[in-house]
Amino acid sequence: MADTLDARDAAEAPARQGIYDEDGFVASDFLDDVREAIDAERPKDVKAAVEPLHESELGDLLEELDPERRQGLVRLMGSEFDYTALTEVDEAIRLSIVDAMPNEQIAEAVLELDSDDAVYILEDLEEEDRKEILAALPFRERLRLRRSLEYPEESAGRRMQTEFVAVPPYWTVGQTIDYMREDDDLPESFAQIFVVDPTFKLLGAVDLDRILRAKRPEKVEDVMHETRHAIPAEMDQEEAAQIIEQYDLLSAAVVDSGDRLVGVLTIDDVIDIVQAEAEEDIKRLGGVGDEEISDSVLVAAKSRFAWLLINLVTAILASLVIGLFDATIEQMVALAVLMPIVASMGGNAGTQTMTVAVRALASRDIDLYNAGRIIRRESLVGVLNGVLFALIIGAVAALWFQSTSLGMVIALAMVVNMIAAALAGILIPLLLDNFGADPAIASGTFVTTVTDVVGFFAFLGLAAWWFGI
Repeated sequence: MADTLDARDAAEAPARQGIYDEDGFVASDFLDDVREAIDAERPKDVKAAVEPLHESELGDLLEELDPERRQGLVRLMGSEFDYTALTEVDEAIRLSIVDAMPNEQIAEAVLELDSDDAVYILEDLEEEDRKEILAALPFRERLRLRRSLEYPEESAGRRMQTEFVAVPPYWTVGQTIDYMREDDDLPESFAQIFVVDPTFKLLGAVDLDRILRAKRPEKVEDVMHETRHAIPAEMDQEEAAQIIEQYDLLSAAVVDSGDRLVGVLTIDDVIDIVQAEAEEDIKRLGGVGDEEISDSVLVAAKSRFAWLLINLVTAILASLVIGLFDATIEQMVALAVLMPIVASMGGNAGTQTMTVAVRALASRDIDLYNAGRIIRRESLVGVLNGVLFALIIGAVAALWFQSTSLGMVIALAMVVNMIAAALAGILIPLLLDNFGADPAIASGTFVTTVTDVVGFFAFLGLAAWWFGI
């Protein structure tokens, strides 16, 4: 068996090396061949290059092509294009491809996809186009997709797969196995069989390995287990992913408000959700919203403008604090040289604490019971780092400007600002979360404002007092 696997891996290795280079990017020679085949309108060559690709590999290829060639690839592939690859590219690229397709073609493509992938594509379309596409689908598929689309965005109901296997409790194991062998309408892969009553209320589940080990005459109700971690369809997708991760589930049932089975979340859905949520948090911390790397200049500029404007306002506030001590700075130029050091160190320290806090809030690692302990820990971290860096910058300033007093002033200011940074980095995300705001969106701006204002005020205020300026 091991020899067989090794032989298979060896056979697949050249194909992967032909797609990707040693750094993991789409190989330039492969990309050039595909571009040439598209430009020359050679569908056979395009299909020969693209058909062996996994959906994720095809997604990488689409992202490397320019918009015109993307459309050309889809057109030349025809019905053999794997539309699942559209779930592997960012929203801007997906919409550019789908918008160029007639709704009849999109409807045909949707029928070939799993329901969760179909919803992923349909949810970004204009309402009018979405209705037209759904109207072109058979009744059963239309009903399932419409129900998923009615759930809130980023909910478990939006991300669930509506294809699943469900049987009544009075069936035998033998009946269940025969049903799975004979029914052509079952999902391509699944790890659990769900047990439901006549109203489709969820009663339990049976893992496939349990079915394979049980005797054919045994009743399903005798081998099933209760589904203790069913996911409400209205639950936020991030919270649903955390439940599946916490209990090491391969899949979880999704139920409506009446505990009726409506879908299933699988481990691949969870991986996509975790990746999407982490990417969203990183972007929000940077103040770039939902920007994609493929967005146009105008779209990117628009998504960044609002937070840059807010940062401008906070920067003006910090400048006003500096303006209060303009006479002090005029009489001691060294203060102007050293000011950015205090503010920069505080800003970086605050960002470190804020990043830890935002991620802990997202993963539900901070709650009412441990918040006090975490605040104390971050405060002590601020004190310790403040003292250490105060000794370093105090010595540097004293040697640089030949003034022990100036070294003492900046050392004290460093301690004050590092403590303020630690407190701001943990308290601001907690307060925002408590008031229902997303701490990833606004924390950075507020933390930077606090560290700049406190840093400048502490340093210049101490200098004015110390030197009597």
